[in-house]
Amino acid sequence: MQQWDVIVIGAGAAGLMCAIEAGKRGRKVLVLDNGKRVGRKILMSGGGRCNFTNMYTSSENFLSQNKHFCKSALSRFTQWDFITLVQKHAIAYHEKTLGQLFCDDTAKDIVDMLLAEAKAANVQIALQQTITGVSFADGQYTVTTAELSRQCHSLVVASGGLSLPNLGATTFGFQLAEQFGLKVLPLRAALVPLTWQPSDKAVFEEISGVSLPVTAEANGTLFPEDMLFTHRGLSGPAILQISSYWQPGDEVVVNMAPQTDLVDFLNAQQQAHPEQEVKTALGKLLPKRLVEKLLELKILVNQPLKALNLKTIKQIADSLHGFIFKPNGTEGYRTAEVTIGGVDTDYLSSKTMEAKQQPGLYFIGEVVDVTGWLGGYNFQWAWASGWVAGQYC
Repeated sequence: MQQWDVIVIGAGAAGLMCAIEAGKRGRKVLVLDNGKRVGRKILMSGGGRCNFTNMYTSSENFLSQNKHFCKSALSRFTQWDFITLVQKHAIAYHEKTLGQLFCDDTAKDIVDMLLAEAKAANVQIALQQTITGVSFADGQYTVTTAELSRQCHSLVVASGGLSLPNLGATTFGFQLAEQFGLKVLPLRAALVPLTWQPSDKAVFEEISGVSLPVTAEANGTLFPEDMLFTHRGLSGPAILQISSYWQPGDEVVVNMAPQTDLVDFLNAQQQAHPEQEVKTALGKLLPKRLVEKLLELKILVNQPLKALNLKTIKQIADSLHGFIFKPNGTEGYRTAEVTIGGVDTDYLSSKTMEAKQQPGLYFIGEVVDVTGWLGGYNFQWAWASGWVAGQYC
């Protein structure tokens, strides 16, 4: 029977950060993971360049049943703390948009940095470990795999959510929470493309690849970003963001010209080019394939601008400023970046991430009911919740 101070389940962003911090305190730490390599989600994120944090991170960028829970961890290990670590390892990075920071070179730089820090803190890592059972007795946790059993005083669950099952995502962390009496809130895919209703698919799949800046709104929340038409539905940052707020059966209201007052624009075009057709005028603002599709659907009528009265201009403007899609669903965990829901924060200490009723058991990262927006926020939650747990486990 191997004896450890701390066993961390999951060699992802949160798990590695926690292990490093616990190791720095002189704790004897082991990280177990079911995969062949560490940091699988880090390596593929951001198109292989890892959007590792966001300069504007605040608690406002997160969804949770308890919106205040994440504040403690985020304030104690901030985006600036992680940036300092990146700079210490001389990793070149840049801001892409909206405070999103990416590696200049490759996401492997972040994994190598974490492994170097783990090595310096004497953290041990064991890969391809399938855990068959976890039990608790006499203040000790026993973690069993096919090969051997290991005991520890502190057990940290950083096993992630259900998103991207091809990277090894499982229900393990949620089942373990329930085994020890913690509540798990309903799970669903988030930061995920939305899919067409069959009737819409037949119509819109022809303009797959068309992209434009929009605002997307659902349930009172609005995001300004790009939207992309695909064969299966709608994607792009605006749609991935709004998917976290969208529920089955809801509409998504899309403003296809958020930067332009279309009534003013069409009036000005009418004065300047009265003989010009609606199609030509709108083609200056919107992708031509989209305009043609809207004409085909009779959402727009093509006629010379001089033929438009104010009522018709307003109708055109309203239909484009408030275009309504009713998605069939989402693409699910296969392409989702994160999982909404998870271990109920009411059962955890926001100061330590320890289970309130189960001493020595900690939950961090995506397994917890804290979900960030697109743009590096989920990594910052992983770093912050892992750092916090690492101070106490």
